[in-house]
Amino acid sequence: MQRRTFLKAAGASAVLTGFPVHGYTSELPKGRIAVLFLEGGLDGLAAVPPVGDPQLERMRSDLVASKPLDLNPFFALHQNLSGFGKLLASNQAAIFHATNFPYIRRSHFEGQRIAQSGMINGAASPTGWLGRAMDEAGIAGRSLTLDTPLLVRGAVELDSFYPASLLGSVNPDTELLSLLSQSHEGLSAATFGTLYEKALADENLPRVRDPEGLALATGRAMSAPEGPRVTMIRIPEFDTHANQGNDTGLHPELLGLVDRVIENFRIGLGDAWQDTVIFTLTEFGRTVRENGSAGTDHGYGSAGLVAGGLVDRAGIVSNWPGLGEKDQFEGRDLMATLDYRSVCAACIETALGLPHDVIAEKVFLEPDLARVTPYVFNA
Repeated sequence: MQRRTFLKAAGASAVLTGFPVHGYTSELPKGRIAVLFLEGGLDGLAAVPPVGDPQLERMRSDLVASKPLDLNPFFALHQNLSGFGKLLASNQAAIFHATNFPYIRRSHFEGQRIAQSGMINGAASPTGWLGRAMDEAGIAGRSLTLDTPLLVRGAVELDSFYPASLLGSVNPDTELLSLLSQSHEGLSAATFGTLYEKALADENLPRVRDPEGLALATGRAMSAPEGPRVTMIRIPEFDTHANQGNDTGLHPELLGLVDRVIENFRIGLGDAWQDTVIFTLTEFGRTVRENGSAGTDHGYGSAGLVAGGLVDRAGIVSNWPGLGEKDQFEGRDLMATLDYRSVCAACIETALGLPHDVIAEKVFLEPDLARVTPYVFNA
């Protein structure tokens, strides 16, 4: 199997949730949220290289792209993110750099729990920050997933379901259809059979399970007036300890995949793109200096990519700490100078219409969380 084929299939998954529920949802939120969970640790210095920092080439000469796209005199963008670059040029994207959740250890398990729970002691939280936000917005409902991620779990229990094109699924079991009709008053088993056959006959429905196909399918689902308001897609394999690459290699290929996923979201959403914000999430960054295997190890600061029609101010937001040894966190990592929970809060505020103070206190349990909404969104 070729690497790209493997990347498209391995470990990718999607969750669709935040369906408005009749009798529970008071009114529809004005926007939609799509989270791209980049598992393994995005190298923000590779995705958005600070070409104006004189230490960049000295620290990682083999990991810097040879033809990055210039953004300003200090920052560039990896050429495999060219689609995202076009969104920046059209005022539909922004970048937050030198940022991450306030997690300074380097465990994937701990880091991913904290990134999803939004709390430093993530292991103790049964809910995720996006789930709590949906609770506050009144849109907790059905979850289109096999295993509901911590990120979207809230106080309101989700009714999960998962559409699959598995062997034998083209012939629905009549007993199963009967049980479904019993649990949904007013709908008969025959009705479920008809709906099932209609779905199978729709050639426009993607049946792939790779990130690009999932993005297209979830974008289409979210474009419906009463469709889901929240989705998360997992993209794994960012843990590049060896042979990370600069123009080619695992990390550059993954950056290209992220670029295509965002584009497929845009296509699938159609007009709903204007009411959507898409942003990346990762558990930590990578080390500043390349290691002896031409790769990087678990680090602290990274970069966050934000896109969508709700973005109003394109650009790069960063309090740049520098890449010199004395500027690095513990002498090895990019220092995070912005709590990424502030970025997540800004996306929630804009898409779901919740006040920042409510998000800070009830979603992230951090009343002093900085508000960064005006840097990117029309606030």
